[in-house]
Amino acid sequence: MKAFAVKYSFIFLILALFLFSFTQIDLGLTLTKASIFQTIQTSFQTIGYFNRPLSLAFYLLIISGMFTYYLYFLRQVIRKKINARHIWTLIISTAVILAFSYNAFSYDLFNYIFDAKIITHYHLNPYAHRALDFPGDPMLSFMQWTHRLYPYGPVWLGLTVPLSYIGLNFFLVTFFLFKFLSAAFYLGCCYLIYKINKKILPEYQNFNLVLFALNPLVIIESLVSSHNDIAMMFFALLGLYLYFLRKKILAIILIIVSSQIKIPTIALLAPIIISFLPNKIKNDNNKFVYLSIFVMLGTLGYVLTKLEVQPWYFLWIMPLIALLKPNRYIIALTFGFSLGLLLRYSVFLYFGNWDGIALPLRNAFTVFATIIPVILVFIQDKFGRKLL
Repeated sequence: MKAFAVKYSFIFLILALFLFSFTQIDLGLTLTKASIFQTIQTSFQTIGYFNRPLSLAFYLLIISGMFTYYLYFLRQVIRKKINARHIWTLIISTAVILAFSYNAFSYDLFNYIFDAKIITHYHLNPYAHRALDFPGDPMLSFMQWTHRLYPYGPVWLGLTVPLSYIGLNFFLVTFFLFKFLSAAFYLGCCYLIYKINKKILPEYQNFNLVLFALNPLVIIESLVSSHNDIAMMFFALLGLYLYFLRKKILAIILIIVSSQIKIPTIALLAPIIISFLPNKIKNDNNKFVYLSIFVMLGTLGYVLTKLEVQPWYFLWIMPLIALLKPNRYIIALTFGFSLGLLLRYSVFLYFGNWDGIALPLRNAFTVFATIIPVILVFIQDKFGRKLL
């Protein structure tokens, strides 16, 4: 009875996140012309844009609940009180519900849609044309970064252009097709993490699945904001799965495919190439995963010297962490960093901009939220019972 109540209360929380996402609908966007839905949309926008303290309170309640459940599910898996069937029920329910959410925390999805639209509607090259080149297009009223040329690889176009054709230039239809695509890649990543762990760490198969799939940052960036980083990591994980099956050439091909969505995963070629050499990594899966994390962290560090920290960049690392034998300090760091990155959004929700105190405040949230769980685990190691 308790397990039943917990499962459905978690799903209720995901429904709350789904509803909250619509408080952030851009004021220049009308999702539908139906008057009843316009009234509902306006009431949601009133909370998001004109009652910011209430919007912030809702957001903090939702993510607090999500992180509480996240820790709870991790502990239940360790205690073997939750099985794979229950975990997959939670994962699939989450993906289905949030596939219909609004991309509350990022405008990137609109750019993905418009990039494909340049091909399917305007019959031009998105590498040579940008949204601003089409000033009469109604999407410009609610887009950001309209000045940039297409920044991704051709594989992403290969995935999204067919959806744009199917959408027949109807925005809402195309919007949800893109959302469904992200949900499919999220589920695909979950499945591959489950399969890889079955191959290399079968005793931690369920734990590592929960570690990735029910992480609130992964859920929000993959399913709500629908960043294409989750698609990039799907092909990277597929490449790693093939590597662990000793199909190294196919693994290299899939890593290259992944990098042709976004370039960072090209770094994963390094550990695969090194594994061809006579060295200790060749038959040590754990060392291979650590090296993979190391090269991706190096890539992330380089990117952060050029760009500011963005929460969805953690999607580059999180799937790899879910291939490691659980370590309480890594888990604490993962938990804290995920929380810290999501707290960055709370600053914008309250202030509505990144001016003044907002920038140092969001960085402080990230730093303190990351450090505190690690300190707590250290203290518990020395003076009390273990966290997990």
